[in-house]
Amino acid sequence: MTQHKPRGHCSRRYAYRFTLALMLGGVVTAATWATDPSPPADASAQEVLARAPGPGSSTADHSKFKALQGPFNSGSEVTRACLSCHTEAAKQVMSTRHWTWEYTNPDTGQTLGKKTMLNSFCIGDRSNEAFCQSCHVGYGWKDDKFDFHDETKVDCLVCHHTGGYKKPAGMAGEVPTERTELPAGSGKFIDPVDLAMVARHIGKTSTATCGSCHYNGGGGDGVKHGDLDSSLDRATPELDVHMAAKARGGAGFTCATCHQADGHQIAGSRISMTAADPHGPLLRGDTVHAGRNAATCQSCHGDKPHKQPSLSVGLLNNHTSKLACQSCHIPSFARGGIATKMGWDWSTAGRLSPQGQPIQVKDDQGHVIYDSKKGDFRLDENVVPDYVWFNGKVTYTTQEEKIDPTRVVKINTFHGGPDDPEARIWPVKRFEGRQPYDKQHLQLLVPHTATPDDTAFWFNFDWPKALKAGAEATGVPFSGDHGFVKTEMLWPITHMVAPARDAVACASCHTSAARSRLGDLPGVYLPGRDHHPWIDRLGWLAVLGAVAGVLIHALARVMNHLRHGKGH
Repeated sequence: MTQHKPRGHCSRRYAYRFTLALMLGGVVTAATWATDPSPPADASAQEVLARAPGPGSSTADHSKFKALQGPFNSGSEVTRACLSCHTEAAKQVMSTRHWTWEYTNPDTGQTLGKKTMLNSFCIGDRSNEAFCQSCHVGYGWKDDKFDFHDETKVDCLVCHHTGGYKKPAGMAGEVPTERTELPAGSGKFIDPVDLAMVARHIGKTSTATCGSCHYNGGGGDGVKHGDLDSSLDRATPELDVHMAAKARGGAGFTCATCHQADGHQIAGSRISMTAADPHGPLLRGDTVHAGRNAATCQSCHGDKPHKQPSLSVGLLNNHTSKLACQSCHIPSFARGGIATKMGWDWSTAGRLSPQGQPIQVKDDQGHVIYDSKKGDFRLDENVVPDYVWFNGKVTYTTQEEKIDPTRVVKINTFHGGPDDPEARIWPVKRFEGRQPYDKQHLQLLVPHTATPDDTAFWFNFDWPKALKAGAEATGVPFSGDHGFVKTEMLWPITHMVAPARDAVACASCHTSAARSRLGDLPGVYLPGRDHHPWIDRLGWLAVLGAVAGVLIHALARVMNHLRHGKGH
């Protein structure tokens, strides 16, 4: 959640806005970005230069700044140049979760964040930093000795580049400035990044820059979230009415349109969410939101969003007291042509070919469904979400907690119920895993997998070695006796908003429990799904009364007609 400062003097606020606009604006105008999206993160230098805005599109042309002419031998050298003008930017970034990967949940007191949290995908970050930190907003985080106070380690380019910039996995977030063999001894080489060219063509954040990390969590495009993948970079209005470009009939949003920044603090969080926002819309652009989250649906649409003249508009607006907007307006996820992982079984990892080599198996669509390094996968597209009561509070199973291996271990638990005024019915992706645990200590384990050495599972396929190394890195005991336990993790679905015409139909919920989207979810009375004896009796009495009234009226008309007929 964004932390907001008290409203100050008007001139100070407008000065702040001007400075922030100048800092984020770079060399790209809002109009340019809305109609001509930035090239992909791996675009060539020629593509970047071809799309670079011309003179007059900004108050500052970064390509003319002497400090950005280079050459640069490291990303940190670029950061020093950035800080010569943007003196406070690094300090702001270093106070965010994008930098610390650590967060104390105010609802539960748990210490969370990518640095320590577990998941059902790659399981954990520690001992694998050199690989995972390719998505960190810094340079050089390869172990627990990383200096979080060194401003030159902040990576400005990862969020503000307009192409030609990529941080390969395995380099601890560093950028190659010369042709590099990676991994060492593999015979595979990556080309250097022209840091001076990238620095001279920086701009505001885009879906491509945000997505380069947020699309690819868990090891691939669309793997984790289900509602976030690279199809949003080229979204049609049918896929997402907000993210589709204006030229295609969409709203032309970027991620930052909703996830507004205030001093680099980004609104919106999966760890600490806003499940219910029963207020009218916010004044967009205001830096003070009275403690509200600027990334909710209601922050733009208000809590009574249905405006069209209709007899049903009041009924539709009444649904907002029980339903999250996403429940009706995201009919399915992973519907942009990119499959999302719905299951991951680590227990089968390690099978090799007869020649002792790692193998991969693909399905008819080309999706990898088995990998010696990771085990079996289950993928799907156009997935109808599950639905749960959710009040925004989430607790997580941490490594220190004891588990019951005879039951499915919930990696996270969404709280809330029908009697909670802060709770709404939310759509979720329900991910099923099977991951290692210590049979003696009854704790989940983080395997050391990715960084090449003699204990890394991806290079030796030795579970005991990999789990021992991971336990030492995470500070938990390891008995040497391991097994695999079933796990479950929920992911809130909040992107891929469909056009109103494609919203979930009434009959999709108001039908038998076996066919209803909500299944047998308790705490809400659904006509068509639920029955109450007295309500049913009263309903049938009303129907019979109406039928009787019609019949009596018809009989009276007939009798009257016959009587008048005899008179004539």
